[in-house]
Amino acid sequence: MEIVDLSVYRKDFPMLDHKTMNGYPLVYFDNAATTLKPRAVIDTVLKYYEDETTNVERGDSSLSAMVSAKYENVRKIIGRFIGCDPEEVVYTSGATGALNLLAYGYAEEYLHEGDVILTSEEEHASDLLPWFRVCGKTGAVIRYVPLTETGRITPENVEKAMDGQVKLVALAGVSNVLGYALDLKEIARIAHAHNALFAVDGAQAVPHFRIDVKDADIDFLAFSSHKMCGPTGAGVLYGKKELLKKMKPLELGGGSNARFERNGKIILREIPDKFEAGTQPIEGILGMGAAAEYLMGIGLENIHAYERKLRDELVERMRAMDNIVLYNPDAETGIVTFNVKGVFPQDAGSYLSSRGIALRSGQHCAKILPDFLKVPGTVRASLYFYNNREECERFLKALETCTVENAVSVFL
Repeated sequence: MEIVDLSVYRKDFPMLDHKTMNGYPLVYFDNAATTLKPRAVIDTVLKYYEDETTNVERGDSSLSAMVSAKYENVRKIIGRFIGCDPEEVVYTSGATGALNLLAYGYAEEYLHEGDVILTSEEEHASDLLPWFRVCGKTGAVIRYVPLTETGRITPENVEKAMDGQVKLVALAGVSNVLGYALDLKEIARIAHAHNALFAVDGAQAVPHFRIDVKDADIDFLAFSSHKMCGPTGAGVLYGKKELLKKMKPLELGGGSNARFERNGKIILREIPDKFEAGTQPIEGILGMGAAAEYLMGIGLENIHAYERKLRDELVERMRAMDNIVLYNPDAETGIVTFNVKGVFPQDAGSYLSSRGIALRSGQHCAKILPDFLKVPGTVRASLYFYNNREECERFLKALETCTVENAVSVFL
């Protein structure tokens, strides 16, 4: 396909117009942590606060009815975004909230002693710690998919790890450290062939390429608004209807019940409402809908192609640098994970920050993976469609001067 230069969309992001850091124009290479927000999203949030402030699905006013309709329409937008029915879209606080809801609302209810949750050593804490607690409460156990020498999860290794005890396969669609993308459709097929469910942490995948949950036959998908150009505090748990109907909500309150009686009898509302007790982050959900429409307008296939090309060009230059160790040169996404020889990861991150480059260093909330990589941590640059070649050049020049002496001088 023809690769469209998406850096033309930089004009939509106010921070890129004026923001400086340490005296330099900002180079924002920390998109795996959170993304910048386009004007369309900012305007949607501001409009709610300035012109539409009201609660949803509770008031009798025409204002409340109008905002409630917008709020529910976001489910339809997300349905188009990931290929599901609107009633399968559960609003959450983000991917972490969605994964915790899945863990305690489903896995804790239906897993038993000796059952296996199959996951990996490269998972983010949000896709490991809830499963640890589930295992502690139910007697289920964790099993890890063997990683290849480069840290990939392959369908072949998933198949080798499967048996009749595995009830849930819980994996990130894209590793937040190494940036490798899973073959979701094939892994779903393998899981279902063994009568297991497949739950995907989509935080790093959904913003970057098209995921059709029906086509891939994914059982659950969790993702965050703020990693896809939307506001913080909002996210989604997708689940197949029959699975959501079996799940229990984590919270009870207004909005989640149809009625209750003084004897303690509670009748919950249907999905997805039964999971959404209390007032939700209305402005965040409206902004999430605006972000999804914005990304679909650009085209997720265009985003993935442009991001991949920009990353490949950057990595090719980094391969030629004697002071750089690359850990994922062949990843399919915009995540570039590396170390500067002789420089502690956080020191390298601080030095690059002093040159106006924002990125992440450390263990990236994946605290088992450093044992596999045999390093205490790494530096992670993560690209998105509004990044461009000029920023990559500035980043490369800063890397050339990233030495122990220069990194230490930042703190003097």
